[in-house]
Amino acid sequence: MNESPRGSYGSTDAHPGYDTVLVIDFGAQYAQLIARRVRECHVYSEIVPWDMPVAEILARRPAALILSGGPKSVYSPGAPRVDPALFSAGIPVLGICYGHQVMAQALEGTVARTGTAEYGATRLQVSDPGVLFDGLAVSQQVWMSHGDSVTAAPPGFRVTASTPSTPVAAFEDPDRRLYGVQFHPEVVHSERGMDVLRHFLLAGAGCRPSWTMLNIVDEAVAAVRKQVGSGRLICGLSGGVDSAVAAALVQRAVGDALTCVFVDHGLLRAGEAEQVERDFVASTGVELVHVKAADRFAAALAGVIDPEQKRKIIGREFIRVFEEAARELDARAEAEGARIGFLVQGTLYPDVIESGSPTAAKIKSHHNVGGLPDDLQFALVEPLRTLFKDEVRHLGEELGLPEEIVWRQPFPGPGLAVRIIGEVTPERLDIVRAADAVVREEIRRAGLDREIWQVFAVLLADVRSVGVQGDERTYGCPVVLRAVTSEDAMTADWARLPAALLERISNRVVNEVPQVNRVVYDITSKPPGTIEWE
Repeated sequence: MNESPRGSYGSTDAHPGYDTVLVIDFGAQYAQLIARRVRECHVYSEIVPWDMPVAEILARRPAALILSGGPKSVYSPGAPRVDPALFSAGIPVLGICYGHQVMAQALEGTVARTGTAEYGATRLQVSDPGVLFDGLAVSQQVWMSHGDSVTAAPPGFRVTASTPSTPVAAFEDPDRRLYGVQFHPEVVHSERGMDVLRHFLLAGAGCRPSWTMLNIVDEAVAAVRKQVGSGRLICGLSGGVDSAVAAALVQRAVGDALTCVFVDHGLLRAGEAEQVERDFVASTGVELVHVKAADRFAAALAGVIDPEQKRKIIGREFIRVFEEAARELDARAEAEGARIGFLVQGTLYPDVIESGSPTAAKIKSHHNVGGLPDDLQFALVEPLRTLFKDEVRHLGEELGLPEEIVWRQPFPGPGLAVRIIGEVTPERLDIVRAADAVVREEIRRAGLDREIWQVFAVLLADVRSVGVQGDERTYGCPVVLRAVTSEDAMTADWARLPAALLERISNRVVNEVPQVNRVVYDITSKPPGTIEWE
């Protein structure tokens, strides 16, 4: 497969050392997945809205564009459109699903409602390998999700693939470097989808595959040093992977100018507070202030049952504790003739996208429990704001963080408080913490800890279940086992755990946690359920 010469468009200002692909979002549920798949090909990508003016797109100097899918029909009133000028700007473009159709429509092809829709796995027949299907099988499974179809390719394009219901399932005009596919190459159900994307990026657009973890570390370190100069920084370390990697990266850039504050609210899983204090400090050398505030949080939560009230209380107390620690550290710095001027946050790219503004600089909520006060007067340092979760994990490995921290599963900011259905008490925390430790240990032993997005125990604290243990009648609490698979937590499916593993977990929980006499398994997907219970 020969590479096409690169056009006159290089990288965006955000990452001047890399070619950048802009994913133009038409409201697709998979827009973030497309961007992630591009990065898996070692090409940097960003998501921009469909109504971004062509002049602004050109000003960002992208190496290529990908038009995403979308939920609307091109015939719907107010449906997103694309300016035809985009296709004469010399930038390589790949249209996917709706993007394929809107490209055809803009360039005088024909899009029609044929009365036949395609959803799910479909056999694609390649009639002309062209650029996208070079070296691939002539028959392959792809994933479709569309009602409208392109029935005639635009002038200058050749049709390269079809399905029984879609005569123009792919087309291309290599001279203008314009390509379109009706299917979704970004999803795993399209068996050669990554090859199709890679062919577009490398051969069709001539992008350089130089987006690597080592380069990301070097660039991020340089960016932090440029931003903060000789200033001092503070970071609220939660124990989660985002804040840990952000802190490790900044520490590599500025050394002892960074101080981390770990607010221990007493709602963490077994061994996590000790691990943060021991392993994180050992691997980074960062100064860590461990604020032990479990009693304060317990008192504030006494008698509270409503989950939203729990979150607000925990958020309020977290802010107060962090604020007190920040003021003490700032006073210490002032006594040394300096001031803390920067706050490090583990903001990720999905947070930036979901905020509605790629340039937003608002302080991120502490895992949905409340933001830090504006009057702290710190400038934000967000070294991970262009990265996805999986990239952050790989970055953590590159920085030498322990596997137990880097691959820790997502954990809610309110912690175990929202995994106790009912009032949060020290005794109930002990119960759910012990049950959760058994669950996580067995999942690790089964080698499933990286395959499962989240797995945990939920205590139905106000429910009593009759049981028989040791020839005696018991009246204990049920524990719900929750395990889900997901790519990004926007949707999730319940994990099909082996029956023998479920049996082992159940036996251990009821034998090792005296207050529990029943274990049940939650088989609800998201939607309609959520991953957490509260």
